[in-house]
Amino acid sequence: MRSVSTTAAHRLCWKTLFAAAISAACLLACPSAHAQTVSNFVTLDDPLGVGGTFNGTVANGISDGNIVGYYVDNSGNEHGFLYNGSTYTTLDDPNADAFTQAKGISVSNIVGYYYDNSGNAHGFLYNGTTYTTLDDPLGVDGTFAKGTSGTNIVGYYFDNSGNPHGFLYNGTTYTTLDDPLGTQGTFTTGVSGGNIVGYYNDNLSLGPHGFIYDGSIYTTLDDPNAGPNGTEANGISGGNIVGVYVDNSDNEHGFLYTGTTYITVDDPLAVGVTQVTGIDGNNIVGYYVDNSNNVHGFTATIVPEPAIWPLLASALALSFATLRRRSTRALA
Repeated sequence: MRSVSTTAAHRLCWKTLFAAAISAACLLACPSAHAQTVSNFVTLDDPLGVGGTFNGTVANGISDGNIVGYYVDNSGNEHGFLYNGSTYTTLDDPNADAFTQAKGISVSNIVGYYYDNSGNAHGFLYNGTTYTTLDDPLGVDGTFAKGTSGTNIVGYYFDNSGNPHGFLYNGTTYTTLDDPLGTQGTFTTGVSGGNIVGYYNDNLSLGPHGFIYDGSIYTTLDDPNAGPNGTEANGISGGNIVGVYVDNSDNEHGFLYTGTTYITVDDPLAVGVTQVTGIDGNNIVGYYVDNSNNVHGFTATIVPEPAIWPLLASALALSFATLRRRSTRALA
């Protein structure tokens, strides 16, 4: 009788473990368990960003809580800024003629571009004390620095035929980056480690396509909600990519791409336009347009997916506890 009861207990053991395994599989497969959301939107308005036809403040990049972007003053001039969470500091390249935009930041290094008094565009690197001009030698019609990670800087230039090409600058050498599908131009906008994002045009009458480049392969990124006016990837941090897509009604929406899922990001105060321009860990920045057509920067937070393995551990622990009680009763 004891051996029969033991066999029954073993059967119960396997049934219980099987049920736990099914529960684990359901947790892993359940979309809601993996869903990420973006919340905690906070508006950013540089107090000097009060004028111009492009009225307001644009946030472009974030690193370690520091945010860069630009604002338009009451004379219509554009100035870069650095915001450390409490204070806005204006950034004007000394070679600029009333136009400086800060685009990306990595620790203390800030990149962007300015226009000189002849109307020529130049990239710049600002290390906190010194501005260094960045001119791709092939960029005879302008160089635009857009993103940075460590010593790497990405952006794009226009050649002597007016065609855009992406570039990677490692502090010594400029390397041209052309997506093979970008028959009408490539723009690189963000970098994280060895991965670079941007967008390309394959047809002048249609919108762009985002891409990620891992150093050897270009992979196209098209938000499934995008209409014919396309998708642009603007920033990357780890495995997360942010950018903007235009829907079939020509409204602009930010997006977060996790590597498997596209999540639309719309500032709750936005009317028709939200753009996500930068990311650092779980923090994103961008800008939106309100119902008075004013432009405001914003920050927001990515809410991580629930921790799956602790849930599985709890489920298995509960299953074993149940198994022990049932086995004890069966053997008794």
